[in-house]
Amino acid sequence: MFRSLGLFNYRVWFIGALISNIGGWMQSTAQDWVVLTELTHNDATAMGVTMALQFGPPLVLVSVTGWVADHFDRRKLLMCTQSALGLLAITVGILLLTHVMTLPMMWLFAGLFGVANAFDSPARQAFVSDVVSRENAANAVALNSASFNTARLIGPAVGGVMIVLVGSGWMFLINAATFLAMLVALSIMRLNELEPRVKATDATRLADGFRYVARRKDLLVLFVMVFLIGAFGMNFPIFASTMALEFGMKADGYGALSSLLAIGSLAGALMAARRDRARMRVVIFATGGFGIASLVSSLMPVYWMYGVVVIFVGFSTVSMLTTANGYVQTTTDAQLRGRVLALYMAVIMGSTPVGAPIVGWVATAFGPRTAIQLGAAAGLIACAIGATWIITSGRLHRSETHRFALSIDETRPIQVVQPKIPEEFSDPLAQTTPIKLPSDELDTRGVAPRADGSAG
Repeated sequence: MFRSLGLFNYRVWFIGALISNIGGWMQSTAQDWVVLTELTHNDATAMGVTMALQFGPPLVLVSVTGWVADHFDRRKLLMCTQSALGLLAITVGILLLTHVMTLPMMWLFAGLFGVANAFDSPARQAFVSDVVSRENAANAVALNSASFNTARLIGPAVGGVMIVLVGSGWMFLINAATFLAMLVALSIMRLNELEPRVKATDATRLADGFRYVARRKDLLVLFVMVFLIGAFGMNFPIFASTMALEFGMKADGYGALSSLLAIGSLAGALMAARRDRARMRVVIFATGGFGIASLVSSLMPVYWMYGVVVIFVGFSTVSMLTTANGYVQTTTDAQLRGRVLALYMAVIMGSTPVGAPIVGWVATAFGPRTAIQLGAAAGLIACAIGATWIITSGRLHRSETHRFALSIDETRPIQVVQPKIPEEFSDPLAQTTPIKLPSDELDTRGVAPRADGSAG
């Protein structure tokens, strides 16, 4: 489960990210609560607009950010983005402490945070493959998620209490200080132990990332599923804050709900770390679980019962996202990984501008329970899309060992963009990827031959 932590570079990266993420969740809790209760009178729509502005830039800038992640030193790029995020946090904290902040100003800073994160996220995701070898990539991605959700477990709870005790402005200043941990981690890494980068040759055009995904039906289905969940289901700041108010709770109650979500999220991340490879079937099952758990949570009559069900929402959400991330990392051509990951992050973060304002409006007009049910419906639809693809792609068969059981074949070959196997392809890699790639050369159509010699 923790094999990637045996590497010095990944170990310092993990610790730095954990500290930085704790500060980030404290700031996120403060920002949501400020918009909902200090800058407006419990207006969930304004909160949805804030989320849209913060998560919109990754969608708008996806081509540029992916290209930058593929062509520049990712370690130095992350040092720049982390510094920029820290300076923005200091500015917002000072404006809140001096009581100068207004809602339009908060929207402006939300957009600036979004621009910085648009460059930070694909570089951060792709940098994992620079720190660990390809066969450990899925494990490292899962441990990254565990770090993120451990921070989610600690940050919102501490942030909620601190907001009540000292005010929201200090949360931004504390977050700015935690960025130093990431900068130190990036500075002390052993450069000679980083994995060699695959230099881009003929894959230098921005459109190649889009073209690659367009020719991978499995990635298209994955991206559609993630988009639906990201747009309508992953609006937990809106769900938790409005439900906390409905149950008569304050900022500490909202923070506690975020931490309960993190308990399930951490469990989901650790379970993903135990798996030897990322599989599409896990993404599909977890998406369905998210829809069911969200629907049940919307029906809970009291605060503590809602909190218990939220744990299962967190588990299914992170199981889906971590597995999807690992699947993209381990099945994508190394020369295009930065651009494909930028598209993936754009789908997750860029879906928020589409769904958050709608979900916020629904929560304001019809109540938070209806908004949660909208997210549940999106999860069930996404699960149905994934299940349909599994069936129509010929991967669902009757079990050879059990008469009435079904089995899913995830070893069928996939189409690729490049006319040859990437340079770093190896037998250990074939054992860690969720799709079994044969060692023979691809045929002239760019399709791997099947075991019987026919084209895939």
